[in-house]
Amino acid sequence: MHISDQGGISAERSDTAHSIRVIAFFLPQFHPIPENDAWWGKGFTEWTNVTKATALFAGHYQPHLPSDLGYYDLRLKETRHQQIALARKYGIGGFCYHYYWFSGKRLLNRPVDEMLADSDSHMPFCLCWANENWTRRWDAAEHEILIAQRYLPEDDLNFIRDLSPFLMDSRYLRIDGAPILIVYRPQHLRDAKTTVRIWRDYCHAIGIGEIHLCAALTHGNTDYAQFGFDSGVEFPPHNLTVGSHDDGVAFYKPFQGHTFLFHEIADAYLNKNYQSANVFRCVFPSWDNTARTENRALIVLNGTPKNYEYWLSEAIRRTTGDFPGEKRLVFINAWNEWAEGCHLEPDRKHALGFLEATRRAISGQSRLTSFLDVTMPDDNASKHPSFLLDLAILVKHHLYRYKRSVHLLLDRMPRARRAIRRLLRR
Repeated sequence: MHISDQGGISAERSDTAHSIRVIAFFLPQFHPIPENDAWWGKGFTEWTNVTKATALFAGHYQPHLPSDLGYYDLRLKETRHQQIALARKYGIGGFCYHYYWFSGKRLLNRPVDEMLADSDSHMPFCLCWANENWTRRWDAAEHEILIAQRYLPEDDLNFIRDLSPFLMDSRYLRIDGAPILIVYRPQHLRDAKTTVRIWRDYCHAIGIGEIHLCAALTHGNTDYAQFGFDSGVEFPPHNLTVGSHDDGVAFYKPFQGHTFLFHEIADAYLNKNYQSANVFRCVFPSWDNTARTENRALIVLNGTPKNYEYWLSEAIRRTTGDFPGEKRLVFINAWNEWAEGCHLEPDRKHALGFLEATRRAISGQSRLTSFLDVTMPDDNASKHPSFLLDLAILVKHHLYRYKRSVHLLLDRMPRARRAIRRLLRR
């Protein structure tokens, strides 16, 4: 497998010894758009969520606040160039931009459009079609849909046509000469194999040639081949198989989410076996989406630079061993998912810690042989909730489960759902 960008652009990295290029997912949500102004309030960006987060238990690291790059605006060319320079300095080999397309309507597209038009943005890139509904909640649950993916008959052709200027760009990442396109939820496509055929036929017809289609392994999907795709990419923390540690944390108020230990998640991913073998590994530096979902958050404890460094080092080492002699990709989720507590960009707690860990892992200079932070945080070791708080959490938990069961049942009964909504409006 040969990985390249047509222009031969290379980040300042030492990953050639591993034949690995490390790609970081990139969120373009850091600038206002009219739709977000209407849905969430004037001037809304991802920073709006980030800065309002509060700690849910003693020692809880929230909010995550930026340091070196500040509260940047992705409409500024200077911001883009600073991000690229920082990423290249620490060995990141490219960005994978999330791309939002809804039957011809694009959202949050300004950063990628301006990157495409800017010849001074010297960074290989690819795109991930984030093909899910935008809803009032931040977990894509079908509550109040703000804008839906409709998958109209003409969408297959229109989508790949809209994407073609990116796929033809000299900086676009290629596998064996084929531009790589990631689809976040291929399981949502009405007829994935027909979609794939239309995309491939169009790309051949206009001179792009073959394309490499990669399925994100999300929301229960673990097999890319069933959709006619060429590969898959892990997307932690999706498809978790480890147990939570909710009882070991003394939350300040009833908590409906889940807490996990970093090393258990990382170990599970490192040891996963897939039905179809061409899967790109992916790691995250940390994870805590309290800023988006508050007391429904998924919190990963011990997301430290050292733990992340070992996971990334092992992902690179095992990829090299699984595909000897091949050039491969390893992904990081993510460069700047600040509201999910998942970012390589410097923050006020760890400063450049995650980027420095990235460089050590990519260059083969890491000396870690195991995860270092593997216990529950000390701040919670001697703290236990009161009986009344225990009782409140238990009641709230079961009410939440009952409510969710009702929602799932009504999702399968659209007529009943509409009737109940009419009654509630009276």
